[in-house]
Amino acid sequence: MKETFTSVLGKLRKLGASYGEIRAQKNNNTFVTVRDGQVEAITLATETGAAIRVLAENAWGFSTTNSLEQPSLEKSANSALKMAKVAGKSVKETVRLASAKAVEDAVKVPVKKDPREIPIATKTKNLLKINKTCFNFDKRIKSVTTNYADLATEQTLATTDGIFIEQEKMFVWNYCWVTGKSSGIMASARDETGAHGYELFDLEPPEKIAERVSKKVTQQLEARSPKSGLHPAIIGTDIVGVLAHEALGHICEADLALSGSAVMGKTGEKIASEKVTIYDSALIPQGFGAIKYDDEGVPGQKTLLVQNGILVGFMHNRETAGKMNAAPTGNARAQDFRFPPLIRMRNTCFAKGDYTFEELLEDIEFGYFLEAFRGGEANLDGTFTVGVQSAFEIVKGELGQPVRNAGISGNTLETLKQVDACGKDFGLEAGRCGKGQDMFASSGGPSIRVKGILIGGA
Repeated sequence: MKETFTSVLGKLRKLGASYGEIRAQKNNNTFVTVRDGQVEAITLATETGAAIRVLAENAWGFSTTNSLEQPSLEKSANSALKMAKVAGKSVKETVRLASAKAVEDAVKVPVKKDPREIPIATKTKNLLKINKTCFNFDKRIKSVTTNYADLATEQTLATTDGIFIEQEKMFVWNYCWVTGKSSGIMASARDETGAHGYELFDLEPPEKIAERVSKKVTQQLEARSPKSGLHPAIIGTDIVGVLAHEALGHICEADLALSGSAVMGKTGEKIASEKVTIYDSALIPQGFGAIKYDDEGVPGQKTLLVQNGILVGFMHNRETAGKMNAAPTGNARAQDFRFPPLIRMRNTCFAKGDYTFEELLEDIEFGYFLEAFRGGEANLDGTFTVGVQSAFEIVKGELGQPVRNAGISGNTLETLKQVDACGKDFGLEAGRCGKGQDMFASSGGPSIRVKGILIGGA
């Protein structure tokens, strides 16, 4: 395969390409949905294909093929080159790619249980067990949907810069959505978890998943609405990662920063409390963003975004790094061979502090502990909203009554300046991110305390 790829890339060079890459993949994917105790869908997919990206005349061309035979690769490469040359006629800005070290490597995913070796009957049985345990937990549970996926990819990346990397990628993901009803009140909760191997269900047995999410639902059925307004709060490990990812992470992706995000032009400025350090790392093994190389062949690394309140960096691919005179950070990732790589987060986290949870609580006369999130989104101007599916009142330094249908919103930079303490604990969530492509990523951090955040409720 290496000789074939080298030949195709060499011909691209001779035809005028300033850069070219081939990213070939063999994917084995499984998807299962179980709804209310019934298996609703099972999909097993095996596919092979290649993405070819070409830079010529300061424009990109991109093409895909489902064949790894040399004639098909050459045909696809020529299509990408033609696209780039046509697009280049109207491009005025010079594209300069930051350099990447020529490397040859083969990377395996260190899993204990390869999901490809687990029978589909076992996978289905575990999902049915989650459903059954949820319904048995409380008669007020009315509906349970569990979605499961495992994705195993054997990828080969070859570039005109001399990079040739064979790299495995593997994800096992489980998502559970549970709804309950009592006395006219409806409540729902989500549970999303993942690992790189099927040992996920040893770490998170079906009964544990079911009881955790069912408890959140029944808790909400017995909860009251929060008092809307600006309140001090402790943001738990499940939500703090969403804040790191949605509120800050996206606006620190260099392509979005160059499009005018709230932090563009603020490098070296204080944008948060000195208690705040936030980073994006490929070096957390259990995280969904753990990679040795990104999809441009740049080594995975830890990238500081905010250090002690100061904006110190952005996440880059080779193009934005060249444009901003920075080093690429290993954040170029693509959903699969049908897509070109974009700047995507890996494991985006707040750094730990030195407070116990009890110490975070003790100075709050009245506020909220925001335990688990329902969903969130952020905008380039830094505004964000996050739905909260599990929360409690804090009264005189102690946890009080549960509340339901809470939400938080605000401006990222203003909220980060309100952080006055970070905990010793640490949580990491396995989830997905949408940015034109669906990508697995993780986020997390410790519990943090904010002096004030806007709380809303139904």
